Amino acid sequence: MFVLLLILVVALLGFGFLNPVWWVAAAVLIFGSAHYGRGGSGGRGGGGQPGYVEYRDRRDRQERWERRYRRQRRGRWNRQDRRDRERHM
Repeated sequence: MFVLLLILVVALLGFGFLNPVWWVAAAVLIFGSAHYGRGGSGGRGGGGQPGYVEYRDRRDRQERWERRYRRQRRGRWNRQDRRDRERHM
């Protein structure tokens, strides 16, 4: 896909020597591919940066992970804390 886009841009730039309107078309194509082509989201946060939905999903997964391991490891942490307190007294 990238190769076809590159060929099209080169062709439009070549036609620009005949009529400058083709240069405008090439510029619009380059801008559009750079702005909307990466990541597929367009607008703010496009271009490879994750959007809010991805951030929210990642944050929720992280919170579930922390809750799960906080519950499973609570007893071990309490024992370690108790040992630390006994050592320092």
